[in-house]
Amino acid sequence: MDQIDNGKYVKAVSKWKQMDIKTVSDLEAVLSNFSVIFAYHSGVIENPEITYHTTREIFENGKVINFTGDVRTVFEIKNQKICYDWLKDKIIEKAIITPELIKGIHKKLTDGTYDEGRYSRGERPGEYKKHDYVVGNDQGALPEEVSSEIEELCEELQDIPDKGDNIIKTAAYLHCKFENTHPFADGNGRVGRTLMNYFLMTHGHPPIVVRNETKNEYYNALGCYDKTGELDGFVAYIKKETIETWEEPRQVKKRLNEYVEKESC
Repeated sequence: MDQIDNGKYVKAVSKWKQMDIKTVSDLEAVLSNFSVIFAYHSGVIENPEITYHTTREIFENGKVINFTGDVRTVFEIKNQKICYDWLKDKIIEKAIITPELIKGIHKKLTDGTYDEGRYSRGERPGEYKKHDYVVGNDQGALPEEVSSEIEELCEELQDIPDKGDNIIKTAAYLHCKFENTHPFADGNGRVGRTLMNYFLMTHGHPPIVVRNETKNEYYNALGCYDKTGELDGFVAYIKKETIETWEEPRQVKKRLNEYVEKESC
Protein backbone atom coordinates (compact mmCIF):
# COMPACT_ATOMS: atom_id res chain seq x y z
CA MET A 1 0.00 0.00 0.00
CA ASP A 2 1.21 3.52 -0.85
CA GLN A 3 2.56 5.79 1.88
CA ILE A 4 -0.26 7.68 3.60
CA ASP A 5 -0.12 11.48 3.56
CA ASN A 6 -1.16 12.08 7.17
CA GLY A 7 -1.53 15.81 6.56
CA LYS A 8 -4.15 15.18 3.87
CA TYR A 9 -5.91 12.69 6.13
CA VAL A 10 -6.11 15.17 9.02
CA LYS A 11 -7.37 17.83 6.61
CA ALA A 12 -10.14 15.53 5.32
CA VAL A 13 -11.32 14.72 8.86
CA SER A 14 -11.18 18.40 9.84
CA LYS A 15 -13.21 19.33 6.77
CA TRP A 16 -15.89 16.82 7.78
CA LYS A 17 -16.07 18.13 11.34
CA GLN A 18 -16.42 21.71 10.06
CA MET A 19 -19.57 20.74 8.15
CA ASP A 20 -21.31 20.65 11.56
CA ILE A 21 -23.97 18.12 10.54
CA LYS A 22 -26.90 18.40 12.98
CA THR A 23 -30.01 17.42 11.04
CA VAL A 24 -31.07 14.79 8.53
CA SER A 25 -31.28 17.56 5.92
CA ASP A 26 -27.66 18.49 6.63
CA LEU A 27 -26.65 14.85 6.27
CA GLU A 28 -28.54 14.40 3.02
CA ALA A 29 -26.91 17.49 1.53
CA VAL A 30 -23.40 16.33 2.44
CA LEU A 31 -23.94 12.71 1.38
CA SER A 32 -26.03 13.28 -1.77
CA ASN A 33 -23.29 12.04 -4.10
CA PHE A 34 -21.45 9.87 -1.57
CA SER A 35 -24.47 7.65 -0.88
CA VAL A 36 -24.75 6.64 -4.55
CA ILE A 37 -21.01 6.10 -4.99
CA PHE A 38 -20.76 4.06 -1.76
CA ALA A 39 -23.75 1.90 -2.72
CA TYR A 40 -22.33 1.26 -6.18
CA HIS A 41 -18.87 0.23 -5.00
CA SER A 42 -20.12 -1.75 -2.00
CA GLY A 43 -22.35 -3.72 -4.35
CA VAL A 44 -20.11 -4.18 -7.39
CA ILE A 45 -17.28 -5.60 -5.26
CA GLU A 46 -19.43 -8.72 -4.86
CA ASN A 47 -21.81 -8.47 -7.82
CA PRO A 48 -20.24 -7.38 -11.14
CA GLU A 49 -23.70 -6.91 -12.70
CA ILE A 50 -24.20 -3.75 -10.64
CA THR A 51 -23.52 -0.56 -12.59
CA TYR A 52 -23.15 3.04 -11.50
CA HIS A 53 -25.91 4.12 -13.90
CA THR A 54 -28.41 1.63 -12.46
CA THR A 55 -27.45 2.57 -8.91
CA ARG A 56 -27.95 6.30 -9.52
CA GLU A 57 -31.24 5.68 -11.33
CA ILE A 58 -32.62 3.73 -8.37
CA PHE A 59 -31.38 6.26 -5.80
CA GLU A 60 -32.80 9.22 -7.73
CA ASN A 61 -35.99 7.73 -9.20
CA GLY A 62 -36.71 4.71 -7.02
CA LYS A 63 -36.79 2.45 -10.08
CA VAL A 64 -34.82 1.36 -13.12
CA ILE A 65 -36.10 1.17 -16.69
CA ASN A 66 -35.20 -1.44 -19.33
CA PHE A 67 -33.08 -3.54 -16.95
CA THR A 68 -32.50 -7.04 -18.34
CA GLY A 69 -30.17 -8.58 -15.75
CA ASP A 70 -30.74 -10.72 -12.65
CA VAL A 71 -33.56 -9.26 -10.54
CA ARG A 72 -31.43 -9.87 -7.43
CA THR A 73 -29.14 -7.08 -8.65
CA VAL A 74 -32.01 -4.58 -8.52
CA PHE A 75 -32.97 -5.77 -5.03
CA GLU A 76 -29.39 -5.34 -3.81
CA ILE A 77 -29.18 -1.76 -5.09
CA LYS A 78 -32.65 -0.78 -3.90
CA ASN A 79 -31.89 -2.27 -0.49
CA GLN A 80 -28.80 -0.04 -0.20
CA LYS A 81 -31.04 3.02 -0.56
CA ILE A 82 -33.65 1.64 1.85
CA CYS A 83 -30.95 0.96 4.44
CA TYR A 84 -29.38 4.40 4.01
CA ASP A 85 -32.78 6.09 4.46
CA TRP A 86 -33.45 3.95 7.55
CA LEU A 87 -30.12 4.87 9.15
CA LYS A 88 -30.20 8.65 8.61
CA ASP A 89 -32.12 9.47 11.80
CA LYS A 90 -29.97 7.05 13.78
CA ILE A 91 -26.77 8.69 12.50
CA ILE A 92 -27.98 12.11 13.65
CA GLU A 93 -29.07 10.67 17.01
CA LYS A 94 -25.70 8.87 17.30
CA ALA A 95 -27.55 5.70 18.27
CA ILE A 96 -25.14 3.11 19.61
CA ILE A 97 -24.44 -0.09 17.71
CA THR A 98 -26.43 -2.99 19.18
CA PRO A 99 -27.21 -6.52 17.99
CA GLU A 100 -30.67 -5.25 17.07
CA LEU A 101 -29.21 -2.47 14.91
CA ILE A 102 -26.87 -4.94 13.19
CA LYS A 103 -29.71 -7.35 12.45
CA GLY A 104 -31.84 -4.44 11.25
CA ILE A 105 -29.13 -3.36 8.80
CA HIS A 106 -28.83 -6.93 7.55
CA LYS A 107 -32.60 -7.21 7.08
CA LYS A 108 -32.70 -4.00 5.05
CA LEU A 109 -29.69 -4.91 2.90
CA THR A 110 -30.59 -8.52 2.11
CA ASP A 111 -34.40 -8.51 1.95
CA GLY A 112 -35.42 -10.45 -1.16
CA THR A 113 -31.87 -11.55 -2.03
CA TYR A 114 -31.49 -14.91 -0.26
CA ASP A 115 -31.32 -17.76 -2.76
CA GLU A 116 -33.55 -20.80 -2.57
CA GLY A 117 -30.77 -22.97 -1.14
CA ARG A 118 -30.22 -20.76 1.88
CA TYR A 119 -33.92 -20.18 2.36
CA SER A 120 -34.63 -23.92 2.37
CA ARG A 121 -32.02 -24.32 5.13
CA GLY A 122 -33.95 -21.93 7.34
CA GLU A 123 -31.79 -18.86 6.73
CA ARG A 124 -33.59 -15.50 6.77
CA PRO A 125 -32.62 -11.83 6.28
CA GLY A 126 -32.14 -10.17 9.66
CA GLU A 127 -31.39 -13.43 11.48
CA TYR A 128 -28.04 -14.92 12.44
CA LYS A 129 -26.87 -17.90 10.40
CA LYS A 130 -28.10 -21.35 11.34
CA HIS A 131 -25.37 -23.26 9.48
CA ASP A 132 -21.63 -22.97 8.82
CA TYR A 133 -20.46 -21.18 5.68
CA VAL A 134 -16.84 -21.22 4.50
CA VAL A 135 -15.13 -17.81 4.42
CA GLY A 136 -11.77 -17.99 2.63
CA ASN A 137 -9.57 -20.18 4.79
CA ASP A 138 -11.88 -19.92 7.77
CA GLN A 139 -15.52 -20.55 8.64
CA GLY A 140 -16.16 -17.67 11.02
CA ALA A 141 -17.90 -18.24 14.33
CA LEU A 142 -20.02 -21.33 14.75
CA PRO A 143 -23.77 -20.59 14.58
CA GLU A 144 -24.19 -21.21 18.30
CA GLU A 145 -21.38 -18.74 19.05
CA VAL A 146 -22.59 -15.85 16.90
CA SER A 147 -25.01 -14.22 19.34
CA SER A 148 -22.48 -13.99 22.17
CA GLU A 149 -19.70 -12.87 19.79
CA ILE A 150 -21.83 -9.98 18.49
CA GLU A 151 -22.97 -9.03 22.00
CA GLU A 152 -19.34 -8.87 23.08
CA LEU A 153 -18.36 -6.84 20.01
CA CYS A 154 -21.10 -4.28 20.68
CA GLU A 155 -20.01 -3.95 24.30
CA GLU A 156 -16.41 -3.36 23.22
CA LEU A 157 -17.49 -0.40 21.08
CA GLN A 158 -18.86 1.63 23.97
CA ASP A 159 -17.08 4.59 25.55
CA ILE A 160 -14.14 4.85 23.15
CA PRO A 161 -12.25 8.10 23.93
CA ASP A 162 -12.06 10.40 20.89
CA LYS A 163 -8.30 10.67 21.16
CA GLY A 164 -5.55 10.15 18.60
CA ASP A 165 -6.41 7.31 16.22
CA ASN A 166 -8.84 5.63 18.63
CA ILE A 167 -11.89 6.15 16.42
CA ILE A 168 -10.32 4.92 13.20
CA LYS A 169 -8.70 1.95 14.99
CA THR A 170 -12.06 1.03 16.52
CA ALA A 171 -13.77 1.30 13.12
CA ALA A 172 -11.10 -0.98 11.65
CA TYR A 173 -11.52 -3.45 14.52
CA LEU A 174 -15.31 -3.40 14.13
CA HIS A 175 -15.19 -4.25 10.44
CA CYS A 176 -12.41 -6.85 10.71
CA LYS A 177 -13.93 -8.55 13.74
CA PHE A 178 -17.39 -8.55 12.18
CA GLU A 179 -16.16 -10.14 8.94
CA ASN A 180 -14.10 -12.65 10.91
CA THR A 181 -17.21 -13.62 12.90
CA HIS A 182 -19.30 -13.86 9.71
CA PRO A 183 -22.61 -13.84 11.62
CA PHE A 184 -25.01 -14.13 8.69
CA ALA A 185 -25.55 -16.67 5.92
CA ASP A 186 -25.06 -13.97 3.27
CA GLY A 187 -24.47 -10.22 2.97
CA ASN A 188 -21.75 -9.94 5.62
CA GLY A 189 -19.53 -7.72 3.48
CA ARG A 190 -22.26 -5.20 2.73
CA VAL A 191 -23.31 -5.10 6.37
CA GLY A 192 -19.71 -4.75 7.57
CA ARG A 193 -18.97 -1.82 5.26
CA THR A 194 -22.19 -0.10 6.29
CA LEU A 195 -21.48 -0.68 9.99
CA MET A 196 -17.97 0.72 9.67
CA ASN A 197 -19.25 3.91 8.07
CA TYR A 198 -22.06 4.18 10.60
CA PHE A 199 -19.54 4.01 13.43
CA LEU A 200 -17.26 6.55 11.75
CA MET A 201 -20.06 9.06 11.18
CA THR A 202 -21.48 8.74 14.68
CA HIS A 203 -18.01 9.48 16.03
CA GLY A 204 -17.21 12.58 14.01
CA HIS A 205 -15.25 10.92 11.21
CA PRO A 206 -16.13 10.98 7.50
CA PRO A 207 -17.37 7.74 5.93
CA ILE A 208 -15.33 6.10 3.19
CA VAL A 209 -15.94 4.43 -0.14
CA VAL A 210 -14.39 0.97 -0.35
CA ARG A 211 -13.65 1.30 -4.05
CA ASN A 212 -13.84 -1.62 -6.43
CA GLU A 213 -10.42 -0.60 -7.81
CA THR A 214 -8.85 -1.12 -4.37
CA LYS A 215 -10.69 -4.28 -3.41
CA ASN A 216 -7.48 -6.33 -3.42
CA GLU A 217 -5.93 -4.00 -0.83
CA TYR A 218 -9.18 -4.15 1.14
CA TYR A 219 -9.35 -7.95 1.15
CA ASN A 220 -5.63 -8.23 1.91
CA ALA A 221 -6.05 -5.98 4.95
CA LEU A 222 -8.98 -8.08 6.16
CA GLY A 223 -6.96 -11.23 5.54
CA CYS A 224 -4.02 -9.87 7.52
CA TYR A 225 -6.30 -9.41 10.54
CA ASP A 226 -7.64 -12.95 10.15
CA LYS A 227 -4.12 -14.41 10.12
CA THR A 228 -2.28 -12.18 12.60
CA GLY A 229 -4.84 -10.11 14.50
CA GLU A 230 -3.03 -6.97 13.34
CA LEU A 231 -5.05 -3.89 12.40
CA ASP A 232 -2.33 -1.60 11.02
CA GLY A 233 -3.02 -2.52 7.40
CA PHE A 234 -6.73 -1.87 7.70
CA VAL A 235 -6.23 1.40 9.58
CA ALA A 236 -3.93 2.53 6.76
CA TYR A 237 -6.55 1.50 4.22
CA ILE A 238 -9.25 3.57 5.94
CA LYS A 239 -6.94 6.60 6.03
CA LYS A 240 -6.10 6.21 2.36
CA GLU A 241 -9.74 5.94 1.34
CA THR A 242 -10.71 8.85 3.60
CA ILE A 243 -8.32 11.00 1.59
CA GLU A 244 -9.53 9.56 -1.72
CA THR A 245 -13.19 10.08 -0.80
CA TRP A 246 -13.02 13.56 0.73
CA GLU A 247 -9.92 15.28 -0.61
CA GLU A 248 -10.47 18.55 -2.44
CA PRO A 249 -11.51 17.99 -6.08
CA ARG A 250 -8.53 17.51 -8.33
CA GLN A 251 -7.33 20.30 -10.54
CA VAL A 252 -9.57 20.80 -13.56
CA LYS A 253 -8.08 19.25 -16.68
CA LYS A 254 -6.90 21.50 -19.48
CA ARG A 255 -9.18 22.39 -22.36
CA LEU A 256 -8.47 20.87 -25.77
CA ASN A 257 -7.08 24.13 -27.15
CA GLU A 258 -4.39 24.09 -24.47
CA TYR A 259 -3.06 20.81 -25.86
CA VAL A 260 -3.20 21.41 -29.60
CA GLU A 261 -0.73 23.54 -31.46
CA LYS A 262 -1.99 27.02 -32.18
CA GLU A 263 -2.28 28.27 -35.71
CA SER A 264 0.32 30.87 -36.54
CA CYS A 265 -0.96 34.40 -37.02
